[in-house]
Amino acid sequence: MKIGRRTSPSLCIAPLLLACCAISGQTEQPRIRNIVLVHGAWADGSGWKGVYDILVKDGFNVSIVQEPETSFKEDVAATKRVLAQQDGQCILVAHSYGGAVITEAGTDPSVAGLVYAGENEADDGKRFPSDLSKSGAIKKTADGFTYLDPAQFHEYFAADLPAEQAAFMARSQVLNEADNFNAVITTPAWRSKPSWMLVAGKDRTINPDLERWYAARAKSRKVEVPGASHSVYVSRPKEVAALIEEAASHAR
Repeated sequence: MKIGRRTSPSLCIAPLLLACCAISGQTEQPRIRNIVLVHGAWADGSGWKGVYDILVKDGFNVSIVQEPETSFKEDVAATKRVLAQQDGQCILVAHSYGGAVITEAGTDPSVAGLVYAGENEADDGKRFPSDLSKSGAIKKTADGFTYLDPAQFHEYFAADLPAEQAAFMARSQVLNEADNFNAVITTPAWRSKPSWMLVAGKDRTINPDLERWYAARAKSRKVEVPGASHSVYVSRPKEVAALIEEAASHAR
């Protein structure tokens, strides 16, 4: 994927990215209360349930975007629709391909911070190939939508989840329009807003080294979760929620 003029985007299959806004004054400001969660490719918003429950219990107002995955433009539009419903500043959070979506949508004035849980894009992914990219698990339909072979979904996408749960995710996955992985990002939000990155140590869908490279590029606050699969936002909700809450408390 290419960002604007040769600036690489984030076709995100990576951790979480949070971008934060600046605040003025000497006194400490209250933490941001609104959180918007964006899912990645081959998934839907239901995977955020564990993170959602923790954040709501801790007093946050949480919204979940359901991207259609029919085009990058429509996924960005779906995210902006939810951002428009916020009653104040928010932290915008994404998993995987959703990272590319929030990198484009995150320039919205309501976004105070970005959190990435995994991130990947076509061109940079070639420098840091993942186990998935070297496998034959990614399939394509006759009309140009990609999906993961259900028989290999557990291995590459959700290795640290119970087999029954991974099987359900595999059979309920949202097919993703193939060209979404080559979307052009006009103005990457991480250039102007602070961010946080969560690296899943055993991610086989995205190379963890690519996630670390993205974190360094964006000067993100980086947290690593050893042993976590690509589905870290499902399998490790406490760690993911903790990073989001950190971003909400420190967004400036």
